[in-house]
Amino acid sequence: MSHSPTQTPAPAEPGRRNFLQWITFAVGAVAAAVVAVPIVGYFAGALRKGKVKQVNLGPLASFPVNETRLVTFNSQLGQPWDGMAAHMGVYVRNLGKDTHQKDQILVFAMNCAHLGCPVTWFPQSGLFMCPCHGGVYYENGDHASGPPPRGLFKIPPQLKDGELWIDAPFLPTLQNTFEKPAKV
Repeated sequence: MSHSPTQTPAPAEPGRRNFLQWITFAVGAVAAAVVAVPIVGYFAGALRKGKVKQVNLGPLASFPVNETRLVTFNSQLGQPWDGMAAHMGVYVRNLGKDTHQKDQILVFAMNCAHLGCPVTWFPQSGLFMCPCHGGVYYENGDHASGPPPRGLFKIPPQLKDGELWIDAPFLPTLQNTFEKPAKV
């Protein structure tokens, strides 16, 4: 019995199959990253809590008793490229002082509770009306007629040194109204 030396195989040169396998892995990794980024961003966005910013609507003296006025301002949540979409507004109604000499002020989002279209105040009839689907609201913001499921969204006002302030509004929904603290 003769012992023949064992031959070690020569290192294989990379073949076409091996090259295509690595290309497939690389393309799969890129595709997985492209799909994962928005998903991770969605869940991370829910964890991020921003500070609610406040907006000064002006001195209380600029809102006459029993009169409703539209106040517009730039959204503090907007971006420079938002253009006209960054303008927001609220309706302010000063009801005067109550029996304890405390100011009573109603602040409404200018968005219809149906689909968010901007409502218009008509002082002649004392109604807010939505041009999109015919929603109508009374002067106190309650639902009068049309498809909206509820009254106008009310924003809690704050008086500081004679100035009227509100938390920076967002587009309200039935799940996230202004009555609860905003989760921005």
